[in-house]
Amino acid sequence: MTSSPQPYDYQVGGSLPIDAPTYVRRRADQEFYEALKAGEFCYVLNSRQMGKSSLRVQTMRRLQQEGYACAAIDITAIGSSDITAEQWYAGMIDSLVGSLELYSRFDLDDWWEAQGLLSPVQRFSKFIGEVLLREIKQPIALFVDEIDSVLALPFSQDDFFAVIRECYNRRADQPAYDRLTFALIGVATPSDLIQDRRRTPFNIGWAIELGGFELAEAASLTVGLVPKAAHPQAVLAAVLDWTGGQPFLTQKVCRLIAQAKQIPLSDEARWVADVVQARVIDNWEAQDVPEHLKTIRDRLLRSEERTGRLLGLYQQVLEQGTLPANDSPEQMDLRLSGLVVKRDGQLQVRNPIYAAVFNLTWVEAALAKLRPYAPLLNAWEQSEQQDRSRLLQGAALQEAQAWAAGKSLSDEDYQFLRASEELDRQAMQDKLQAQTQANRLLTKARKRAYLITIASVVALVVSLVGATIAGNQAIQAENNASQAAQTAQQEQQKAASAQFDLATTQRQLATTRQESEAAQRQARQAQQKAQQDTQAAQAEQAKAQQRVRDAQQQLDAANSQIVRARRETQSATQITNQAREQANQARTALTQARVQTEQLEAAQVRAQEAYSTAVLSLRRAEVSLKTARANERFSSGQIFTALLESLGAGQMYKRLEQAGGGQNGIQAQVMSALYSAIYSVRERNTLSGHQRAVISVSFSPDGQTLASGSNDDTIILWVWDLDRLMSMGCNWISDYLKTRPNEADLCTGYLP
Repeated sequence: MTSSPQPYDYQVGGSLPIDAPTYVRRRADQEFYEALKAGEFCYVLNSRQMGKSSLRVQTMRRLQQEGYACAAIDITAIGSSDITAEQWYAGMIDSLVGSLELYSRFDLDDWWEAQGLLSPVQRFSKFIGEVLLREIKQPIALFVDEIDSVLALPFSQDDFFAVIRECYNRRADQPAYDRLTFALIGVATPSDLIQDRRRTPFNIGWAIELGGFELAEAASLTVGLVPKAAHPQAVLAAVLDWTGGQPFLTQKVCRLIAQAKQIPLSDEARWVADVVQARVIDNWEAQDVPEHLKTIRDRLLRSEERTGRLLGLYQQVLEQGTLPANDSPEQMDLRLSGLVVKRDGQLQVRNPIYAAVFNLTWVEAALAKLRPYAPLLNAWEQSEQQDRSRLLQGAALQEAQAWAAGKSLSDEDYQFLRASEELDRQAMQDKLQAQTQANRLLTKARKRAYLITIASVVALVVSLVGATIAGNQAIQAENNASQAAQTAQQEQQKAASAQFDLATTQRQLATTRQESEAAQRQARQAQQKAQQDTQAAQAEQAKAQQRVRDAQQQLDAANSQIVRARRETQSATQITNQAREQANQARTALTQARVQTEQLEAAQVRAQEAYSTAVLSLRRAEVSLKTARANERFSSGQIFTALLESLGAGQMYKRLEQAGGGQNGIQAQVMSALYSAIYSVRERNTLSGHQRAVISVSFSPDGQTLASGSNDDTIILWVWDLDRLMSMGCNWISDYLKTRPNEADLCTGYLP
């Protein structure tokens, strides 16, 4: 029973199958393969969904065909949380033993228990040297995928990387280690994975740069576009313009186009732009299936401590178009998000889709959610950092400083906070100066009140002394009254006068007390007036400073306008002349471009037809070569090998036939080789119906009828087809394939 042909489909997300027709071979494929063959320690550290795992699958297959023993370890399958170092290293060894099929001659449980005195990392190192390199004699390539998962381990991962470096160092005196190499794959930077430069393997390794698809590399993707476009190459070029060659997005947009209606002729770029806008950019959160754009967003916003810095850097890239690359930890983290890429020493947004989705509006909204002072910062930036009224002071500044502590912020954040701190210090100084002035006024008022009080007290004392003297005189007069009876009348008059003086003195004392109280009230009023004057002075000072700032801004704006006006006046004539000349040149260029466009479109059609013809011719040649090898094996007596080669040729011809390149002559060659091999294995050149051995077979030109000749002088015609022969051959080698799973693709579609 034969399987129906598989449609040409673009795979969106996940590792591509090893024989996927949509796999695009990039420059990194050859570089990775050659570096590992040279024994180099390699690492592929890049953003997610860039094709790292698919690159690993393809490279492993190429190395295995060269005789390498390859093993892939997925760190996420071992686990990284709630796991001990002993469990983790045992899991690493278990993955290697299983991948390399060593369990038939190695017992992990017994071996691990026998190494009980060693630490887990020592056991791992010993396993490599005493088990792996002894049991496997061919070159070994170990691929460690999702290496960034080690960052979540509850113990230090430095020892693991130190073991890899030690394997490299041991090559100097232990040649067996020359056969071993490692490839680390994941989303991290070397500095994230290990800090100690003395133990890191990354400074002796080979970094593989995994870039986006180039147009020449991605030519095979046009196959799925052929039914929808007259110029599939132009459609693919428009797709790459939007995706920047990002593998996930390129496969997704190609699939959207393949599912759409016929593409209008000569309008491919606009049509592709409409598809991208409607199916990818608009309402992107709902249409992001499988997730890609959300993955980038979540990586940017995952760490509150570094999100502000990353968003600030990305904001600069958007505003300036590019930003000089310095490979700082923040820039490397931003590049690992996939949002930006380093080209010619500059950071820039990877593609127009990212720029449209994660635009300045999105960045400002994300920053606003992070910053407690976002509105004030934005207003300050809009004033070109001149409006100091937008800066923070007092408690607001203290709260912002507490929020910023321990975070990596953008340059704009740090500039805003420094300017706020400077304004706050200046305000404190102004306040201290005003307080000092108020204190001086208060001291002056107190001195005046003191002098008034002293004067009042002196007057009171003088009055009291006078009253005392007058009293003494009255007493003396009373004592002398009996001796001077004749003068009593006069003395009584003096006493009355003294009493009058005393009453007068008492009245003066009361007046003095009232004046003292009035002086104290005046002192209090002076103090209150001084405070009011101080507050009024502060308000006037603030108004004056604001008027100065406003006037300076107006003056600066006026000067800028004058300068711009002068420049515009000076260049207006020159621009007008240049515009006239450019218009004439544009008309000429437009005419030439139209002619060239027509020529290029015609050449493109011819090139596409030639390319398709060449591809089919190449595949036919490969089938013929495979068939010739099968016949050669058959002729040399290697019947079973000839059968395997024939089945491989049959699979290749079926794919060629699905692509529309089948030919009866080639089909006849394949069926002849298959027939010879199958019946040589089964009946050793004897066919039912012949009495003696079959000495020759031949197929008709249409490949459907077989003529067999025998020593019994008979010729019999047999009606066969390729699928039946493939089924018979696959049934015959089914037991063989059970022990050779890597060759199972010989019988894909012909075995249950």
